[in-house]
Amino acid sequence: MKVVIQRVKEGKVVVNGKTVGEIGKGIVALVGFEKGDIPSFLEKLAEKIVSLRIFEDTEGKMNLSLKDIKGKLLLVPNFTLAADCRKGRRPGFQAAETPELAKEMFKKFVEMCSREIPVETGIFGADMEVHIINDGPVTFILDSKELFQGGVS
Repeated sequence: MKVVIQRVKEGKVVVNGKTVGEIGKGIVALVGFEKGDIPSFLEKLAEKIVSLRIFEDTEGKMNLSLKDIKGKLLLVPNFTLAADCRKGRRPGFQAAETPELAKEMFKKFVEMCSREIPVETGIFGADMEVHIINDGPVTFILDSKELFQGGVS
């Protein structure tokens, strides 16, 4: 599972000219699922995203989490995060989870994150326009295989 998180002043997802998810201050997260992802990855990454201290305190230091600032989370499914670009000029998607399983995993991930903070989403499988005003810019890449190496079950 790979997640690109961006601290934003605002973000929204538009599908067919209609806004389907929109937040103010918070995090926009692009979420991609790979073969071999297990349920504990979802739980741990949900907790990591809502608790990661990437917002500034009164002294300008990154000491506050999304929960601390009472921010919102915009989750956007993005299978291209599972791409392999090491060879040739065309990305390979063999590592991407099947659409059926990835859709279920995304649904579960949304539910897990929603336990802690307000969540908006894009639409799985749709052609989406993602609009953001990145704050900083502050952007992080979370990879479950790197974060939880060593036998997470």
